[in-house]
Amino acid sequence: MHGYRTAGTLGLTERLDLLAGRLTDYRAQVRRTSPDGLAEAVAAALQQRGARRVVVPPGLTVPLPADVEAVTDDGLTAAELGTFDGVVTGAAVAIAQTGTIVLDGSPGQGRRAVTLVPDYHLCVVHAGQVVELVPEAVAQLASPPGRPLTWISGPSATSDIELKRVEGVHGPRTLEVVLVGGDQR
Repeated sequence: MHGYRTAGTLGLTERLDLLAGRLTDYRAQVRRTSPDGLAEAVAAALQQRGARRVVVPPGLTVPLPADVEAVTDDGLTAAELGTFDGVVTGAAVAIAQTGTIVLDGSPGQGRRAVTLVPDYHLCVVHAGQVVELVPEAVAQLASPPGRPLTWISGPSATSDIELKRVEGVHGPRTLEVVLVGGDQR
């Protein structure tokens, strides 16, 4: 047996700080807010991005500003998804140690295409969804089985042969996370 850790030891504040730091290291934008400030944080993120028309998955419970047109995905084609300023989703779980957000296709997250085609992804993660280690996330994702999982560690990026970073090749160029709860620094 290798003796891998399967349970974290960090408290909530430390987990949130670690997640925010890792996301920032991956060039994701992070906004921290209280539950009462969620609507304001989402509105500020969308306004700063200039996102006036976004696609949302069915079942999304995130408050959106009235001046943003939110179109619920009902099987939009890739070409149609490409016409939106971005997508707003929730998350299944976030892993502090790796700075990873996991989507499982549940109602507030939608199907994979919704989160991979638009150039901007605004993802809302609640403090209670943040675990410290990958094994903790895998255990949470085990039920219900059979959902497609999308593991996101920052904006889509790759490097060419000369190690020049290119963003947005396999998904959104910009990932922004609203981290709800805990200490809002």
